[in-house]
Amino acid sequence: MGKMKFICTVIAGGAAVGVFWAFWGKKIKMLSASLNSFKDENLAHTFQHTPEIQPTRKISRGENVYQFLKENNVTLAEGFQYEGKFYPSEKFMEDTKTSAMLVIKDDIIRYEKYFFGGNEDTLFSSNSMGKSFVSALMGIAVSEGYVGSVEEPIGKYIPEFVGTELENIPVRACLQMASGINFNEEKDMSGFSMRTLMGRPAMKVISKYGIQEEPYTYRRYLSINTEILGQVIKNATGCGLAEYMEEKLWKKIGTDHDAYWTLSNGTELAMGGLSVSLRDYARFARLYLNEGSYNGKQILPREWVKDSMDISAEYSRPGSNYDAYNAIGYGYQWWVPEGGQGEFMAIGVYGQWIYVNPSRQVIIVKTSADPDFMSKGYELKHVEFFRAVVDGIS
Repeated sequence: MGKMKFICTVIAGGAAVGVFWAFWGKKIKMLSASLNSFKDENLAHTFQHTPEIQPTRKISRGENVYQFLKENNVTLAEGFQYEGKFYPSEKFMEDTKTSAMLVIKDDIIRYEKYFFGGNEDTLFSSNSMGKSFVSALMGIAVSEGYVGSVEEPIGKYIPEFVGTELENIPVRACLQMASGINFNEEKDMSGFSMRTLMGRPAMKVISKYGIQEEPYTYRRYLSINTEILGQVIKNATGCGLAEYMEEKLWKKIGTDHDAYWTLSNGTELAMGGLSVSLRDYARFARLYLNEGSYNGKQILPREWVKDSMDISAEYSRPGSNYDAYNAIGYGYQWWVPEGGQGEFMAIGVYGQWIYVNPSRQVIIVKTSADPDFMSKGYELKHVEFFRAVVDGIS
């Protein structure tokens, strides 16, 4: 998700508090605060204090916390190579405005460092890393029978789509960002956000977009796909995303902190609105590292975890569509780079990362406040950085 469209989305989420004229003063005040919070110099503070800036819904943790063992910080790899150039690790972290980084191997914290005033208790904005959490909730909803199958049409669960071109798009096509919806992430997000800001329900707005191509033809990253997935889960289960996540996931994987989900028009912003502590991001990653199991109990179906990383379809593979934005493969709301180690990632704008390397049993969480996250090679540089970190501690 690009910078301006993400700002518009968050503004819509934070500012859309009603449709009546009586609320305009509050809207304008919140709009001004949101715009100010996304100035480059304010990003670090914004991404560590989102629940204080935007309306949110709490996701309570459970009683039993899973505690990682911890050793003294290791020295990170000296650096990494990318396209024939050497990037020193410490300089790369500084240049990408890293706000925190955590490296865990074999359930032992090997490196943990916070910047810009953060600490273990700080809740960091997920931005689009939140999409991977929505994927997990969809997996649970399917396993519980609320959603019959990912092959079912989204119109079965979203009444606003009945009779439109979107009605028969399969759930799986939205999971894989291959829905074919006629929406441009760069050009159309601001309009979408403004309509929802004015109080129009997101699904009614999305229902007006047609089909650009048949599902599974191309992979085009559209955040509205995740909004659709979120609505399918809400309508199928009868629960809000925060409620469903609290009951089915957050209280079951040993999290140490409550999390918060940003609201848009009173409902959870599925495309990227979570605030989570660094170690709790790692606990979520650990669930996937362990094939959906926690303490011997299957929280996520093992098959769902496997399917989530399947990039065998032509449109899912790295480099599909000959598009620079598709340099990394894409599964069920997870990014999958080329390589033989089974790596997968959650990625959010401004430099938010969960990196998992199953073959080396490593989890890396890196949060940032980087206004240059759209620079050329940004994501692939991070992949090489993470690989160097893994090699350095293994």
